Amino acid sequence: MPKTQSDVLSASTLVKVAEEFGTPVYIYHAEKIKTQYNKLKQAFSKSDTRFFYACKALTNINILRYMNSIGCGLDTVSIREVELGLRAGFDPKNIIFTPNCVDLSEIIAAKELGVNLNIDNISILEQFGNKFGGSYPICIRLNPHIMAGGNFKISTGHVDSKFGISIHQIRHIERIVKSTKLKVTGLHMHTGSEIKDVDVFLRGVEIMFEMTEHFPDLESIDLGSGFKVAYQPGDPETDIDLLGEKLTEAFNNFAKKYKRPLQLWFEPGKYLVSQAGYFVVKANVIKQTTATVFVGVNSGFNHLIRPMFYDSFHLIKNISNPSGTERIYTVVGNICETDTFGWDRKITEVREGDLLVFYNAGAYGFEMSSNFNSRLKPAEVLVKDGKAHLIRKRDTIDDLLKNQVEIPF
Repeated sequence: MPKTQSDVLSASTLVKVAEEFGTPVYIYHAEKIKTQYNKLKQAFSKSDTRFFYACKALTNINILRYMNSIGCGLDTVSIREVELGLRAGFDPKNIIFTPNCVDLSEIIAAKELGVNLNIDNISILEQFGNKFGGSYPICIRLNPHIMAGGNFKISTGHVDSKFGISIHQIRHIERIVKSTKLKVTGLHMHTGSEIKDVDVFLRGVEIMFEMTEHFPDLESIDLGSGFKVAYQPGDPETDIDLLGEKLTEAFNNFAKKYKRPLQLWFEPGKYLVSQAGYFVVKANVIKQTTATVFVGVNSGFNHLIRPMFYDSFHLIKNISNPSGTERIYTVVGNICETDTFGWDRKITEVREGDLLVFYNAGAYGFEMSSNFNSRLKPAEVLVKDGKAHLIRKRDTIDDLLKNQVEIPF
């Protein structure tokens, strides 16, 4: 939840945007993104640290352009995200490509575009080494065997994860690097998302420090991200200031021993855009059963899948009747599946036609949306300097049909 007025778009602003552009609508707050970015920079101001926005959270070209304008780098996980980053104006040197389970051809395509390559499996490492040797520097993603994150589905550094090369395969990595003359300039790890415990990062970086003895040409150590933000009042968050203090001390002490310039890298996604995003919907119907009172809205998990997919919590408020009497509602969507946004929520009295807002909707909201049930994807709006800018038009029926090919019958 946003904590100060400067961090939040007011209910009246959200209503105004919804009335202008219709609902459902995703609304993003540029200044909140910048605030989050500046918090990270300040926390790590005493170390040589770089931040790369993990754009899988939200890839609208305008969000990418804004990230570039405030000095943030870009973390990508597909060749198309790389291409979007370049179109948004990022220098290839400020883009990291960290895919998994992709064909060598995609790695080569990214190489040809000049970005930082992060290789996360033995097979591709060997193929790339045999083809290019040390002619193009690479980073290696390691699996540190650390269980972390707010949900097993978003934990990526444990022993059963598909991500990274196991630290117990270091000898195999060394043999490939030596035999193919690969130049390894970076080591990477990412243990998961929504990590509350600062010590998880400290354990991870200590493992990375141990791994550096096998790689004499390192220029960076990348700890991924996983910083937790609050989704409801009282939620714990990652203590960024404490993390910056402890990691800076550990990293700077190690860098002195390593005796060559070394940077610390992070790839925040949710931390930068989650709290900057609002999803506004309209209450279609109020439906009372023998067990509960449903608010059926003009959206569904085709627009915001996180509650059904991850059991995530999004605070829901009635911005049309903010001072009304609180009642208990279950908020559901209009998809022909079980489609629940929140059970038994205290919300000020909802009337048909009222506007509801879902907070913390900037990360993995629109990005994971679909046209399930042949529903149209919503519009996206960016509020910057108090002005609302349409950054994606709402789908039309033509968008549903544009890639379909009709054949004669």
